[in-house]
Amino acid sequence: MTIMNGRALRSAATTAMLAAFGAPVMADELFYVSGAVGNAVEDFKALVKPWEEATGHTVTIVPMPASTTDQFGQYRLWLAASASDIDLYQTDVIWAPQLANHFVDLTEVAADLAPTHFPSIIESQTVNGKLVALPIFTDAPALYYRTDLLEKYGKEPPKTWDELTATAQEIQDGERAAGNTDMWGFVWQGNAHEGLTCNALEWVKSFGGGQIVEAYGTISINNPNAVAALEAVKGWVGTISPGGALAHQEEEARDQRIQPADDHGALR
Repeated sequence: MTIMNGRALRSAATTAMLAAFGAPVMADELFYVSGAVGNAVEDFKALVKPWEEATGHTVTIVPMPASTTDQFGQYRLWLAASASDIDLYQTDVIWAPQLANHFVDLTEVAADLAPTHFPSIIESQTVNGKLVALPIFTDAPALYYRTDLLEKYGKEPPKTWDELTATAQEIQDGERAAGNTDMWGFVWQGNAHEGLTCNALEWVKSFGGGQIVEAYGTISINNPNAVAALEAVKGWVGTISPGGALAHQEEEARDQRIQPADDHGALR
């Protein structure tokens, strides 16, 4: 999500108006804060380049740590201090209710743009009738797996956690027997951060254990299905998953220096 503060919104609105009348546009520099995950910074530069060329404005990226937990903490410090150095904030989808009071209402200026996005995302960024952010991208969880190893062991991509566990164990055992003693079947993010919450929600929900906090605020996590989900995950550590998974965030899990691709069969 990208949220604008007042200075950025005024600049953007003024640019659109002056351009429409063919009047000269004064170049401005906008500061955009974003988490540096994967190729996010380079992708954003490519995304914003046509806008810079069309308007004469420039966007300077202020990179943040990969951890969304750290990003959120820094954002709250800046906003509580009424810092004016940042024009646009790239936020996580769940932060809107906690940050909404600091940002302008985009409802009117985004009236034509908002309907082009998934309604559920626009709804998630609307707080007390105030639209505080628009999607710059949306994402979804994915299971990456070694197709060469599935073919080698005659396996199909797993569709359940039980299938994943059994497949990962068989591939891991086979590869270790063949000499790759560093092989692990499944790598994921177990660090105590927001990414683990996302993973846990997937596990619990898929086991029929609810969604931790239900739509009307009921806490539903204390139920047998949720317990079964977490017990299953606990059983992965040290069997199909390395103990280091408990320290992994997203970047550590896919960092080839920490966990080479040849040393794991699947990655969440």
